[in-house]
Amino acid sequence: MSLNTSQQPPSTAGINPNTSCPTEKELSVSFSIIFMTVGILSNSLAMAILLKAYQRFRQKSKASFLLFASGLVITDLFGHLINGAIAVFVYTSNKDWIRFNQSNVLCSIFGMCMVFFGLCPLFLGSVMAIERCIGVTKPIFHSTKMTSKHVKMVLVGVCLFTIFVATLPILGLRFYEIQATRTWCFYKTERIQDWEDRFFILLFSFLGLVALGISFLCNAITGITLLRVKFKNQQHRQGRSHHFEMIIQLLAIMCVSCICWSPFLVTMASIGINGGDSPETCDRVLFALRMATWNQILDPWVYILLRRAVLKNLYKVAQRCCGVRTIISLHAWELSSIKNSLKVAAISESPSAEKTSPQSPTLTGQ
Repeated sequence: MSLNTSQQPPSTAGINPNTSCPTEKELSVSFSIIFMTVGILSNSLAMAILLKAYQRFRQKSKASFLLFASGLVITDLFGHLINGAIAVFVYTSNKDWIRFNQSNVLCSIFGMCMVFFGLCPLFLGSVMAIERCIGVTKPIFHSTKMTSKHVKMVLVGVCLFTIFVATLPILGLRFYEIQATRTWCFYKTERIQDWEDRFFILLFSFLGLVALGISFLCNAITGITLLRVKFKNQQHRQGRSHHFEMIIQLLAIMCVSCICWSPFLVTMASIGINGGDSPETCDRVLFALRMATWNQILDPWVYILLRRAVLKNLYKVAQRCCGVRTIISLHAWELSSIKNSLKVAAISESPSAEKTSPQSPTLTGQ
C-alpha cells in the first residue's frame, strides 16, 4: 500500500492551522463533560440491573441476551470513559495539539477509539437483533445451539474484527488526522487526494449502515412474527402483554439507532464520495457526531431500563389519565420477556398446537 505523497511527519500529522471550526470553548467543554457523565451513569446503572437480572434468572433462554447486553453496555461505558476523557483533556489544553501530540500517538489512539467505540455498538446491536430473531422464529434451534460458549465467541469475534478495522490506517501507514474542530481525531476528511483516503471513510460508513440494515431487518421480522403469534393466539392471555413489551422495545431500538447514527454515517459516506472541502461540512460533521454520541447514552435505557416493570407502571399511569378500562391483564407480566417469547413461539410452531383444544389449561393462561 503506497504512502500518501502529501503526508506530514508524525509530529505535525493532521494539524491544519488554516482550517478550523470556530467553537465556543466553555460550551464545548461543558457539553463534553455532561455527555460523558450522563453516559457513564446510564451505563453503570444498566450494568447493575444486568448483574441483578443475571443473579435472579439463570435459565438458558436468557443467558445469550444477558451476555450480549452486557457486552453492549460495557462497550458504551468504556467508550464514554476513554473518548470523553481524551476530549476533555484536549479542551482543557486549549486544543494545542503541537504541544502534547509531538509523535502523533494521542491522535492515533483517539482515532482508533472513535472507530472502535463507534462500530462495535452497532455490530453488537445487529448481533442482538439476530439473536432475538432466531429466538422468536426458531426457538428450538436457539435453545439448543445458542450456548454461552457460542455467545462469548461471537463477542470476541466482533471485538477482534472491530479492532482490525480501527487499526487498518496504522497498518497501511496512514495517520489518523485532527479534524477541523481540533477536538477529535478520525480518518482524513479534508483535502482527500487518493482512493485510500476514501476507502477508509467509505468502509466505516458501509459497515455502520450494513449493521443498521441488519438490525432493522431482523427486528422487523421479529416484530411481524410476534404480531402473527398474537393475532393467531388471541385467546392466550399469557403472552399478550409480552407482545406489547417486545414490540415497544423493537420500535425504540430501531428508532434510536437510525436517528442517532444515520446522520453521521451518511455524512461520512458523502465526504468519502464527494470530498469534505465545503464550508458547511465542519458544522454538519460536528452535529452528526453529537447525534451519534446520544446513541451510547440511550442504549442502556432502550435495551435494559425499558423493561416490563417500567412499561407496566406507565400503563397504569396512562390508564388513570385516560380513564380507560383494563384491556391487558396485568397478571400477564409474570414471565420474563425472553422466556415468554420462546414459549409462545414454540407453541405456535408445534405441530400438536392445532390439535389441542382452546380450552386446555396449559394454553389459556389459567
